[in-house]
Amino acid sequence: MELSCKSEYAILALLEMAAHYESGEPLQIRQIAAQQNIPDRYLEQLLATLRRGGIVKSQRGSKGGYLLTREPRKIILFEILECLEGLEVQTCEENVNSKTVDSSVIDEVWQEASRAANSVLQKYTLQDLCEKRDSRQQLDIMYYI
Repeated sequence: MELSCKSEYAILALLEMAAHYESGEPLQIRQIAAQQNIPDRYLEQLLATLRRGGIVKSQRGSKGGYLLTREPRKIILFEILECLEGLEVQTCEENVNSKTVDSSVIDEVWQEASRAANSVLQKYTLQDLCEKRDSRQQLDIMYYI
């Protein structure tokens, strides 16, 4: 399973919003794009999708921008990816009787892998990613005397 560029950019944008969640101030697209190195136009499309999915909300006006709709600890990675990619366990809709033993075995393994991946994605929240990032940033700090 590979993370698409679209999903990676969206999660990066959401991490940026999560970092500013406590302030209650909306972030403008250009702020998020500059901080996370995401093309503005593409980010605009991603945020529109996330807004329709109920993950972010937009605020108009001079102090406008985008905000998370809920606390970062209440936004699950699976929900984000489902909104962007439509993650659903899909099976081939062919006639079950016409399936070969080989294709049935492949299908069973693929379904098991999908369930395992979905289980991991349902375990992590946006807050978990923020905490992992923060702990790694602490490790990266160099002290000079």
